[in-house]
Amino acid sequence: MMRWQGQQLGVDDTAALPGMERMDNLVRSVTTPEFAGMTFHEVMAKSALNRVPGASAMPFDWTVNPYRGCTHQCVYCFARKTHEYLDLDYGADFDSQIVVKINVADVLRTELRRGSWAREPVMLGTNTDPYQRAEGRYRLMPDIVGALTETGTPFSILTKGTLMRRDLPLLTEAAQQVKVTLAMSIAVFDDALQHSIEPGTPSAEARLDTVRAATAAGFRVTVFLMPILPHLTDSIAVLDDALARIRAAGAVRVVYGALHLRPGAKQWFLQWLEREHPHLVSSYRGLYPGVSVSAPKAYRTWLGKRMRPLLRMHRLDGWDEDEHPRGRPQPGLAARTPATSGLGPVRSTGTPASVRPRVAPASEPTLF
Repeated sequence: MMRWQGQQLGVDDTAALPGMERMDNLVRSVTTPEFAGMTFHEVMAKSALNRVPGASAMPFDWTVNPYRGCTHQCVYCFARKTHEYLDLDYGADFDSQIVVKINVADVLRTELRRGSWAREPVMLGTNTDPYQRAEGRYRLMPDIVGALTETGTPFSILTKGTLMRRDLPLLTEAAQQVKVTLAMSIAVFDDALQHSIEPGTPSAEARLDTVRAATAAGFRVTVFLMPILPHLTDSIAVLDDALARIRAAGAVRVVYGALHLRPGAKQWFLQWLEREHPHLVSSYRGLYPGVSVSAPKAYRTWLGKRMRPLLRMHRLDGWDEDEHPRGRPQPGLAARTPATSGLGPVRSTGTPASVRPRVAPASEPTLF
């Protein structure tokens, strides 16, 4: 039984996720033939804006997450552990039991119209993907974009979803009024490996086509080449091919980083590795022993030495997310403080930098 099914009607459950504190927030659970094996739990959210804790390494203060769980089914997804708050597991349930905040845009619009809202940048796509396949059914993003735009709120989108192309006309209009930042995440460029490790995602080429379309619309797109998988996607040949294709698609910069394996994701990833690449299990246990989350510094240093010449060769701006200077906004993402160095991909902004709210800067983010 899922947590909210055991709640008493009209009684708050402080352990539940934001927007799911009361049983009567659950509207219905839906299955449909076009999403075989998946269940969508439609809920009425009580809140839409999520304040990022001050101690977080994320360089932005506000996020909006229209979904919980993700139909992209990435084996390594760092957000898997969060599904346990719903009495669901971090494995198959995270991939197939999707919470949909069907009223998220209305709630967001109300929150953004409050006099206390300072039009700080909002980030979409750092927990679960706003343009995952479920968005094709629920179409929550157009109204979210509309709510942000009409209230003068700058925003960023990080996605693996080609559904973003559907909204490019709307995003282009929004960029005439507020700062809009777009980034595409592409970790795997080999079709067979991508289908194995990210079975619900569009192909790398389809995502590159989305980068091309966004570039043609006037956006300066960042590609997140993350996570780089030790012994699977970290060879010079693989990285060179990835950067060549990214450059050809029109992206202006690359943010890269080695695989992180957080609790939940780590167990699920190692199960996949034992099944698909058993010869690598001992190597990965050596790289990520015990409760360690990050690859060793020696590996990350080695990866940086490999990547930097390739980035220069392909004339791409880029760096390792783990080595990004502390307190500096991350290119391709909304920032606590306005970027003045020209690093953030921006179409236009309706609010001069001098009057935008300034918030204490944070250190570099860990997104995967």
